[in-house]
Formats: sequence, structure tokens, C-alpha cells
Amino acid sequence: MTTIQFIGTTPSDLIQEIKKEIIPELKEQLKEEFQPKEPTSYLTRNEVCETLHIDLSTLHRWRKEGILIAYGLGNRIYFKRNEIDEFINRNRL
Repeated sequence: MTTIQFIGTTPSDLIQEIKKEIIPELKEQLKEEFQPKEPTSYLTRNEVCETLHIDLSTLHRWRKEGILIAYGLGNRIYFKRNEIDEFINRNRL
């Protein structure tokens, strides 16, 4: 940890030094935080089964057990691609 001495430092000099250190760091953090995100892509039940190499009955059981989260729109069921990818990464050996 470095020490800071305020002897002979004017308030305006102190403000300038703080700005010089803090503002660039804040800009970088805000730039990363507010980057446009990719739109969420959705997979159908058949696409998930093909991706995971499982049967529809296994997918149905995993939905009921809460292993995978399904999203419905009317009579259709979809799964978020990023959640399927996370599931695969979580369960790798």
C-alpha cells in the first residue's frame, strides 16, 4: 500500500489527481458493463435432443425434475441455448 501525503497539496490538485486515477478506471468498467449483449437464441425440444444425444422422454423427465428449464409460448416449448451450454459444461467429466 502506498502512502499519500497531503502537505502542500491544494484541494484542486487533489481533485485532479483523483480524477486522473478514478475516471479512466470507471470508463473501462462502464464500457464492459454496457456492451450490447447477444440476443438469446432458443432451441426446440428436438434440437435439444439432437444436441445432447438424448430421447424426448429423457428431456421430458429432466424438465419435470428441474434439471433443464423450459420456456413456453403457446403450445410450443423452447430452451435457451446458453442454458443448455451451461448444462453441458457443468456436467463434464
